[in-house]
Amino acid sequence: MSEKSDCGHCDGDGARRLLFRLALACFISLVVLVLVVWLVLRPTRPRFYLQDDSVVQLNLTPGSGLVTSVLQVTLSSRNPNDRIGIYYDRLVAYTRYRGQQTTAAEALPAGYQGHNDVTVWSPYLFGGAVPLAADLAAALSQDQQAGFVLLSVHIDGRLRWKVGAWTSGHFHLHVNCPAFLVLDSSRPSDAGSYYYRFQYTRCRVDI
Repeated sequence: MSEKSDCGHCDGDGARRLLFRLALACFISLVVLVLVVWLVLRPTRPRFYLQDDSVVQLNLTPGSGLVTSVLQVTLSSRNPNDRIGIYYDRLVAYTRYRGQQTTAAEALPAGYQGHNDVTVWSPYLFGGAVPLAADLAAALSQDQQAGFVLLSVHIDGRLRWKVGAWTSGHFHLHVNCPAFLVLDSSRPSDAGSYYYRFQYTRCRVDI
């Protein structure tokens, strides 16, 4: 009786080991398949451009360090992949001045971008009486007096890659677009109020 019990116990252990090996082999095969597909297709990051930055308002209240800004930016994204689509999820855009956020995050429409497709967004970005740190307020005042201001337009969100019927998990997306604004001397300016011209620029994309 004891020998039969021991044999039955061994059979159970053998079945579990076999099941474990099969599961491990399936997992490794799946990882290798995904890796091979990934290496063959070689997905390339989307390319983002800041096409226009219309400064409706960029006012620094003298003595208070409060900056009020209203900008309309035109951002474009191109999917350079021939066989990979991109889903953009939960995108928001905002501006920063020397690392400090100066406008609220504005949601951008999410959606799918096909092979070599281009998507364009033109949101308004608002910042109402945002308190700047004392050193940043002084720097912005000096920049305005010098006739140029360097802002940055940012996009945060998530994306997914699509290959055929397969869609990947989410990847974090961060886009940083330098916006070099030059004072437009041909337009009159009031105290604390300036008008700017902008140059087209390519953005840095991190995934």
